[in-house]
Amino acid sequence: MNSAACLPQSKRLLDHVREVLRYKHYGLKTEQAYLYWVRFFVRWHGRNGQMQHLRNMGGLEATRFLTMLANELRASVSTHNQALSALLFLYRDILAIDLPWLRGVQRPTRPRRIPSGLTKAEVAALLGAMDGEMALLAKLLSGTGCVRSPGVDRA
Repeated sequence: MNSAACLPQSKRLLDHVREVLRYKHYGLKTEQAYLYWVRFFVRWHGRNGQMQHLRNMGGLEATRFLTMLANELRASVSTHNQALSALLFLYRDILAIDLPWLRGVQRPTRPRRIPSGLTKAEVAALLGAMDGEMALLAKLLSGTGCVRSPGVDRA
């Protein structure tokens, strides 16, 4: 079998992207996501009525697009990474253009997770400050490992 016969032959951009993704055995959901981001990228740059060919757009346009995602749309880190991967695929595998622009991209940061539990010393201090029936109930619930307070009446 001739390997040249397997290469994508489509003239339309999205069809060409789809064919290359399938030729490289990418997953269906990845294909759908990459097609979405390529379409969004092209339409976003053509929003002022001035459509440009992708070969004429390069690192500056891709950087602007990714910065817009991070700053204006407040996209999550995973969404931003997905869009970045789609653009890298578009330029590297479809257009065969190397973009050395990754250093200047403003990327969103993952939010810091603040632990919501108490340390052993904090639990001991809290239980030590209680007295009466409430202390007994709190010690029993603490000993069973209950995270929430089902024994406290919220009336």
